[in-house]
Amino acid sequence: MNYSELFIAVKGYLENDFPSTVFTDSAGSSSSSAAALTSTEQVNTFITQAEQRIYNTIQFPSLRKNVTGTLSTNNKYLSCPSDFLAVYSMAVVNTDGSYAFLLNKDVNFIRESYPIPTDTGVPAYYALFGPVSTNEAELTFILGPTPDSTYTMELHYFYYPESITTTASGTTWIGDNIDSVLLYGSLVEGYTFMKGEADMIGLYEKKYQDALMLAKRLGDGMERRDAYRSGQARVPVQ
Repeated sequence: MNYSELFIAVKGYLENDFPSTVFTDSAGSSSSSAAALTSTEQVNTFITQAEQRIYNTIQFPSLRKNVTGTLSTNNKYLSCPSDFLAVYSMAVVNTDGSYAFLLNKDVNFIRESYPIPTDTGVPAYYALFGPVSTNEAELTFILGPTPDSTYTMELHYFYYPESITTTASGTTWIGDNIDSVLLYGSLVEGYTFMKGEADMIGLYEKKYQDALMLAKRLGDGMERRDAYRSGQARVPVQ
């Protein structure tokens, strides 16, 4: 299902064209600076809210990336990519091309284990940390021990894909593979916005959860194990 098909389906299921809305102040009057939402913006909001709900519920192997970066001497912080969702693995790439994978720990574990900045060495642990700059939206990793040299790091992570509402092609992996989850998730958001009947919201929510369970099988099983691939011989576990 591409964006145009999804957009039409959402409006059709909800039987609402979502005319442009102008928000007024508490006195009921609007001004030139009042916020306004067009029909397209309203439907796009339902879709993006559904996408975020899906991505935060299931982590799909197809939606992972590898990036490399340089860790400088005496700097124990490493920035997260802008589309970062969750870590799959982090490793130091050695000069011979081998990998030394870091263990995921709590921030307090790293701080208690390496309380002195001069406790340096090859990083062995990492934890997700908050911003270390004035940008409060920025996420970073804290590493331990503090690197004693410059290292090449590889981060394998789950990412937030570009929304189907903004892609140039009008398609995304979710739209192509599990479109029913995206459709019913959008309907839940849209009908809730409309303050629709509770039984209809419940119906759309149930259909969303049913579709989500099928998608979860794809994310947790069929994409991860060779034994689930079509034509793959099943070998009994001894």
